[in-house]
Amino acid sequence: MTVTAFASETEERFALARQVADAVLFEGYVLYPYRASAAKNRLRWQFGVLVPPGWGAECEEHDFQHTECLMEPKAGAILSVEVRFLHARRRTVQRALPDGGFETVPELRLDDRVLVPWDEGGEERVEVVASVDELLGDGVTHHFRRPAREDTEPVLDAAGRTVGRLVRRCEEISGTLRLSAGELDGPYRTMRLTAVVENTSDWTPPEGRGADRDAALPHSLVATHLLMALSAGSFLSMTDPPEWAKGAVAACRNLHTWPVLAGEPGRADLVLSSPIILEDHPAIAPESPGALYDATEIDEILALRTAALTDEEKREARGTDERAAAVIELADSMPAEVLERLHGAVRSLREATGPAAPGDGFPDEHGVPRPDTPWWDPASEAGFDPARDRVVVAGRSVGQGSRVELRPGLRRTDAQDIFLRGRTAKVEAVLHDVDGGVHLAVTVEGDPGADIRREQGRFLYFQPDEVTPLEDDV
Repeated sequence: MTVTAFASETEERFALARQVADAVLFEGYVLYPYRASAAKNRLRWQFGVLVPPGWGAECEEHDFQHTECLMEPKAGAILSVEVRFLHARRRTVQRALPDGGFETVPELRLDDRVLVPWDEGGEERVEVVASVDELLGDGVTHHFRRPAREDTEPVLDAAGRTVGRLVRRCEEISGTLRLSAGELDGPYRTMRLTAVVENTSDWTPPEGRGADRDAALPHSLVATHLLMALSAGSFLSMTDPPEWAKGAVAACRNLHTWPVLAGEPGRADLVLSSPIILEDHPAIAPESPGALYDATEIDEILALRTAALTDEEKREARGTDERAAAVIELADSMPAEVLERLHGAVRSLREATGPAAPGDGFPDEHGVPRPDTPWWDPASEAGFDPARDRVVVAGRSVGQGSRVELRPGLRRTDAQDIFLRGRTAKVEAVLHDVDGGVHLAVTVEGDPGADIRREQGRFLYFQPDEVTPLEDDV
């Protein structure tokens, strides 16, 4: 494949991945109710902020991201890397004076919006293309710089008269991308790819001011993340690697970011390394009508709340940021059928390939029969008995009283469960949810509060593939 052909194909793959990467880039950019005066919009940008090293020592934020992942490149493979981040633009508002000059003001009120000071975010990209062979040894180091700049934009009223202007200033920032690779021992040609993004800006806090995040942000790389693509070969999943690669995956160091497979499901030649925890092949829900910049909320709730803002609140939101203004217009113009789609969607349904015998139902993936009675019918519970039901795990029957070793998965667990990895537990019940899922209620052996948990029915819950049956099962 020629370099030109690879560049064209890579751009197509990156374009698909950027749908998710844009959500990472602008996560938390402006939160509901989309006004600069709202308390939660006064502390900006929480993810992937790489601060200047001269200030990072005074805070809990970092001046670098370190990504490691495994890849199986073919001969002559080329790696294309794209660093993406926001460069903060500090915007001030000025009012026109009769003598033709301007003065800085806290707000400028127009008929359709209220303009206020605000930090905008401009997207920046740093692109590096190198052959995999170049990454061996010392690897490739790429330095980048974005200069300081200032521009102005006139503000016109409804009659076309200049009533003020917006002054935007970007501060200089600089950074470094370091790429290297090394072959692993083993029967397969597998490499560990290392990508480090650093903020190398020489800015330091002014004398006597101390640590000031607001002053550091214009010199920071905000919402920093990586897209990496191979021209030939594939990456290995870091969340669900093949058995032979689990040890090598566990030895990878990922600091302040996490790599996942991206792009089309079924392909493994593209990785997104994100400061936000994602699963492999993340995707934007097809029902989502547009970016709302607040993924901690549900689109339906955000749309309804935004449409319910007062006219004055909407004026301030429109003046806060162009993206906030677009959210207001989206909520105000959303057709009823689009809003209805946000209410929910079923992604998967179990297909019945043939009629079941009366009362028999059909078995789930663990061999436990599921009755045909709807979940909302009280009679549906008649077919289950948490104290007697059993599931087959690793070829062994597990039920109440069984002893298991806890092996919580990385995809669907929380940090507290991870601390229990390797601990032994006793199964207290086998439970079924309305979607046909099976869950094991357990108490951890050695837990001094186990008896209280049993009395109150407050157990820990794991899925069957997150436990290993022990030989001394009772």
